[in-house]
Amino acid sequence: MTTMESLIGLVNRIQRACTVLGDYGGGTGDDAFNSLWEALPTVAVVGGQSSGKSSVLESIVGRDFLPRGSGIVTRRPLVLQLHKTEEGTEEYAEFLHLPKKQFTDFAMVRKEIQDETDRITGKSKQISPVPIHLSIFSPNVVNLTLVDLPGLTKVAVEGQPETIVEDIESMVRTYVDKPNCIILAISPANQDIATSDAIKLAKEVDPTGERTFGVLTKLDLMDKGTNALDVLEGRSYRLQHPWVGIVNRSQADINRNADMMLARRKEREYFDTSPDYGHLASKMGSEYLAKLLSKHLESVIRSRIPSILSLINKSIEELERELDRMGRPVSVDAGAQLYTILEMCRAFDKVFKEHLDGGRPGGDRIYGVFDNQLPAALKKLPFDRHLSLQSVKRIVSEADGYQPHLIAPEQGYRRLIEGALGYFRGPAEASVDAVHFVLKELVRKSIAETQELKRFPSLQVELAAAANTSLEKFREESKKSVIRLVEMESAYLTAEFFRKLPQEMERPVVTNSKNQTASPSPAAADQYGDGHFRRIASNVSAYVSMVSDTLRNTIPKACVYCQVRQAKLALLNYFYSQISKREGKELGLLLDEDPALMGRRLECAQRLELYKKARDEIDAVAWVR
Repeated sequence: MTTMESLIGLVNRIQRACTVLGDYGGGTGDDAFNSLWEALPTVAVVGGQSSGKSSVLESIVGRDFLPRGSGIVTRRPLVLQLHKTEEGTEEYAEFLHLPKKQFTDFAMVRKEIQDETDRITGKSKQISPVPIHLSIFSPNVVNLTLVDLPGLTKVAVEGQPETIVEDIESMVRTYVDKPNCIILAISPANQDIATSDAIKLAKEVDPTGERTFGVLTKLDLMDKGTNALDVLEGRSYRLQHPWVGIVNRSQADINRNADMMLARRKEREYFDTSPDYGHLASKMGSEYLAKLLSKHLESVIRSRIPSILSLINKSIEELERELDRMGRPVSVDAGAQLYTILEMCRAFDKVFKEHLDGGRPGGDRIYGVFDNQLPAALKKLPFDRHLSLQSVKRIVSEADGYQPHLIAPEQGYRRLIEGALGYFRGPAEASVDAVHFVLKELVRKSIAETQELKRFPSLQVELAAAANTSLEKFREESKKSVIRLVEMESAYLTAEFFRKLPQEMERPVVTNSKNQTASPSPAAADQYGDGHFRRIASNVSAYVSMVSDTLRNTIPKACVYCQVRQAKLALLNYFYSQISKREGKELGLLLDEDPALMGRRLECAQRLELYKKARDEIDAVAWVR
């Protein structure tokens, strides 16, 4: 294989790999691969309907494989990649959408093109920009990538949208506008070149003609006594590259499926024996066209090598960074797997502690529980109802039993205080639950933010379950602690608080001058009236307020000690105890990666291998003359 064939074949292989790995042209491909595709030269076949585009392509390939008919036959772009193989090898074709199926019957290739077109467009005359990718491997071709585009038209026929003319031209322009696109402008010789749709479009997008190759078809169908020498010799319309004449197969040859190799020989004989074109015979025909395009591609590729290498090197760096971020494949050794799991646990624990300690957001929500939620809950407790005049009278009377209290109703006080303190259980338990909710949320966020864990969904689930089990245990301990704080306040009242209160005086005895008992004054009569019970309610309220202030400070301490502190110290202890009991196979299940991530890593590795191989091959053949 010559240097030229090696270089063009390499570009062809890169384009094919870009197609397979980057899904180029389907709208969902990788940007880097699409950029590499567009950096490589491609030949776009442009022409009006029935200009002979299909015959030119089949002549270059040497196979009859394209659908035929009247009107718009090519309704989706066909990206045709030709791969030259060793002499004597069997010819076959592959479609991108059927990657594991090889076609050796080219009649089936034609049917598959038609079926795949109908799959997107339906059996109508609609068009679609979604390309069909076809690769042909044959010893009878040159390494080329050609894009067969729908034929340009001037009017919409029945069954087509009114915008079909603009739609086709817009689709064609998306290819020929690219500076690396070589335009193969097909024009029939039996029509005036001035009316050629292909030449008109090529002149607009390539005014200098550097990218345009003119092909004149149907030379054998011109009127007797006429020829196309003015065009072929550049007098009618000059291009920078020479015009090439093609003689298509006759309709009779097509109908009887005449051998394409025989058609090539007949084409050579036509030019060799033609009185009009005999002097140009060496530069006419489909075989010469293929070689001309191949030679031009070599020069274009050589001029693009620096930019292609730059793009490849940049892509290699990006892919290596992405592989480092995703992580390399996990070892099958149990010890290495356990080490990997512990390393990821440490990474998770670091992220979790950063959330608690302020390096990442979230820990402040725990302070919000203590500074906002707990005080608000304490203020909403129904002490006003519990210490209402009617309630105080009832509770004090029930506490006195059959014998009313003599001075201060101590049992009534105790019952009122114990009843009031019982209300503190609700806010205390709610604070524990609120802290627990925040910690669970921080575990979820920390797992999601730990890059090392993203690869292993099974490990994420196990880690979250184990962490939540630990948090549940911490919550139970915290609830016991805060309830114990409330119960301690009920179990032993601070007597000193009541001793400092003004003491109620003993009921006075009033006598007159005859030593007879007189009626008490109104003030004395109120000693066991409403004022008396209001003072009791006021005293109890003051004591409860003091306890509330105490609990407002001690409940957060208990929550932090039992939940937050323990989460920082022992969140993963339960997980470690469970993981130590697992065998190698069970460890492997934990490191069962997300299939999408495994696919992405494999895809990146394949692309990286392609880029490196392409770089090495370009370096090996690019400058060899």
